[in-house]
Amino acid sequence: MLSQPLWVGPRQERYQVRKSRKLKKLQKRMYTADSYTDWVEAAVEHDEISGARRWREVDHTNQYDYGQIRMRLDRLRSLRARQDHHGLLYTLNEGIHGNMGGMGRDSLYRRANFGTKVLIEQYIDEIDDALRYLAELPSDIVDPQEKLDFFYRANICFGRSALMLSGGGALGFYHLGVVKVLLEQGLLPRVVSGSSAGAIMAAVLGTHTDKEMMHFYEPANVHFEAEREASLFSKMFFGTNPQIDVGDLELLIDRMVPDMTFQEAYEKTGRQVSITVAPAETHQRSRLLNAITSPNVLIRSAVMASAAVPGVFPPVTLMARNMHGEAQQYLPTRKWVDGSIADDLPAKRLSRLYSTNHYIVSMVNPIVTPFLDSDHDRSALSRALGGLGIGVGREVLNFYRGMVQKDGDNWPRFNMLMNTVHALMDQDYSGDINIVPSFRWYNPTKLLSHLSEKDLIGLMKGGEHSTYPQLEQIRLCTRISRTMEEILNRFETGDLREQTLEVNRPRSSRRRPPPIRTDRAAKREPRAGEDVGTAAPVKKKKAPARKKKPARKTAVKKAAAKEGDTVGRQAA
Repeated sequence: MLSQPLWVGPRQERYQVRKSRKLKKLQKRMYTADSYTDWVEAAVEHDEISGARRWREVDHTNQYDYGQIRMRLDRLRSLRARQDHHGLLYTLNEGIHGNMGGMGRDSLYRRANFGTKVLIEQYIDEIDDALRYLAELPSDIVDPQEKLDFFYRANICFGRSALMLSGGGALGFYHLGVVKVLLEQGLLPRVVSGSSAGAIMAAVLGTHTDKEMMHFYEPANVHFEAEREASLFSKMFFGTNPQIDVGDLELLIDRMVPDMTFQEAYEKTGRQVSITVAPAETHQRSRLLNAITSPNVLIRSAVMASAAVPGVFPPVTLMARNMHGEAQQYLPTRKWVDGSIADDLPAKRLSRLYSTNHYIVSMVNPIVTPFLDSDHDRSALSRALGGLGIGVGREVLNFYRGMVQKDGDNWPRFNMLMNTVHALMDQDYSGDINIVPSFRWYNPTKLLSHLSEKDLIGLMKGGEHSTYPQLEQIRLCTRISRTMEEILNRFETGDLREQTLEVNRPRSSRRRPPPIRTDRAAKREPRAGEDVGTAAPVKKKKAPARKKKPARKTAVKKAAAKEGDTVGRQAA
């Protein structure tokens, strides 16, 4: 065996040094990219040099069931090539969900800077093409009602995505950058929730159309708003005079949020916006305000309540619009405070109301961000120990909270403090995709001081840069649900709507199950190809004629007949 030349070692070492330097330069380009296009160019080149592109092209890995995904991909392609439409419907009904074979695992989207396994991307592309192919089929091949039933059912089974904006005080400008990138890429979910500072951004989204939002993000408008609100955000969340701060907060909300109810906002934009508020009383529960649970509540009052930080702002009474269009108090005996205290990320309630099962979280809560891991670089053991520590802390807190509640009347303020701490500790502050700032600890002295225009613009840019690495995962994980939403909209109000098929979109916009046969029969819905005007009338069955029974003798007739017989016998 020939020995390797002595110069191979140093040469490889020099190559590794050059490679490392180039990767660092590309990482810096990604971090300082002015647009998503620039970021993608640097990320793709980084994957090429680091070997991540080769990892994407190889199916094999123990992180997902690549064999099952490959088998289903080949089957879908074969059915579509043979034009086996009913077989395609059956196969899609078998397993159209977001985590088929574990392909939704978060680690699959962390190995490469841009994208994931090519097999997963091809499988999602094929499902998307198959759904559009079935939707475009003429009615003489597949019955329109059968297609509509399939898409309604598949939409409920697959689920929907939601964007949850956390509280964070003056750091709320970070949400502006996150929303800006999602809006530009067409990836902004229709279901949005917000708490505290996130409630302001959610309200702006819920009351403005996409066109109005893009006008808001024009550079001149952004700099103007940042300059005007630079000191206001600090006073709003960290002021010392509640009366002055409340007035500033009202001016800010009146300027950014139109005077609308939740129902009016939904009818304008089509977005399902929810705002969390927490009760000021001890024995009440938090509420999620939206067009379903509180359609007549004014969004401005909901934002005021959700941003009312305890100890800084007084509790707020919600306002609603009555049947005459006049504003009046909503639950006048109840007052509400900062929603992030009780339910910063209301995932369970959104799931119950809107059938959501995939959550994108923009997290800037200063209490939580130091403990969140956006890069997922911790080991499994470290995560397990961290979760165990949090669980033990919750149990200890529950123990002391129970002791305090026994004598709660003697220490009302301490009891309320313990309830607040318990509510903060008992929440889940992560979602399926977490967008977290690059900073973990924000300078408290800077946070409590007046933020300058430069600081606020920097927070917004930070939100944009933190969203760039997550965009491809968001695009892939939400593509099927976005396609089904688009197809259902076309069936209900667009070019796929059948003139002879009555379809009504639910006002709550939660996808309802398709009607059963008895419901359709009761409504006598016409099928495809049936002319409503010439439909054969339904013949009514005549009831069988009843046999006439001999009339019964009444008591009077019986008495008369008996008397006649008696007289006749006497005469005889």
